[in-house]
Amino acid sequence: MREMPLSGHDLRDIIARWVEPSSVPASPRIVTDISDFFKVDYDDVVILDGRPYFMRNYEREGRFGIDEEPKFWVRRAIDLTDGSIKIIKMVFHEQFRAKVGNITFDCVRSPRKEAIILDMVKGHPNFMQGFSVCDPTGNIIRIIDFIKGKTLADHVLGLGENHEDYFHNFFPSVLGEYIDLVKAIRFLHERGEKHGDIRRDHIIKEKDTGLCRWIDFDFNFMHAGNMFGYDLFGLGNVLVYLTGRGDVTLQRLRKEESPVLDHLTADDMNIIFNNRLVNLNKVYPYIPDDLNVVLLHFSLGANAFYDDTDQLLTDLNEVREKISN
Repeated sequence: MREMPLSGHDLRDIIARWVEPSSVPASPRIVTDISDFFKVDYDDVVILDGRPYFMRNYEREGRFGIDEEPKFWVRRAIDLTDGSIKIIKMVFHEQFRAKVGNITFDCVRSPRKEAIILDMVKGHPNFMQGFSVCDPTGNIIRIIDFIKGKTLADHVLGLGENHEDYFHNFFPSVLGEYIDLVKAIRFLHERGEKHGDIRRDHIIKEKDTGLCRWIDFDFNFMHAGNMFGYDLFGLGNVLVYLTGRGDVTLQRLRKEESPVLDHLTADDMNIIFNNRLVNLNKVYPYIPDDLNVVLLHFSLGANAFYDDTDQLLTDLNEVREKISN
């Protein structure tokens, strides 16, 4: 690409093409080395592979029950060559241990893994799109196309006047979208990769196209048993949420003084989040048994788990055929 002016009035003029005059900094700072993401400030211009990006706010997400937690290594930015909105993901090394029942997964954040998957899913309609570059010190920076929309989780909360209305009139379509998302994860698994952090807030329903896209796949996990096991449990959690039109928790049932509480056992609860009900048929008896059996694969009382996405898809397609008739 043509080298762009990177200082003085020329740079301010370039910024002014894409923002209001009041938002143009008097002396924009140019940054090339972003090894320390805390030193990248609002209004900085970061140069990556010769392309200038005008830094805006941090991205935020809810994680482990913390709402709107800032992700200091992830910034929204304006690509000054064309005015498009990008998400700039800088390098942040993180690791934690996750437990599913008696199974422990060691999880690490891997920029390289996400860069590989971005190349792998280029053009796939159910994944975020972007590419990776290295800064002068070798940090792998991912530059992601901004997706305008809301999470699928937030979307379903607005469907239907109540759960029964939602389930009969909207859930069949939602299930179809979910099946496409599972197929997308199968696409990764067939190529020896995994998402690594499957959560309901990592699915964005794009406003303009209506497509559901997976985002944020920089986590990797290790377990000697089933390398895709953590992804599968994540898929189960998403399915339970979509079926229930939100989480059905013990706290909620107690607040509602639901008589269902007298008939619940530990086996009815989520294998990861023990306060979330998986055996939703006990609250919503119109949920068909075939679907409820799929949900119970992700309960504390499960006798069998899904080994791969094909097994899950086989059951889901049978459920979709029955509830669509």
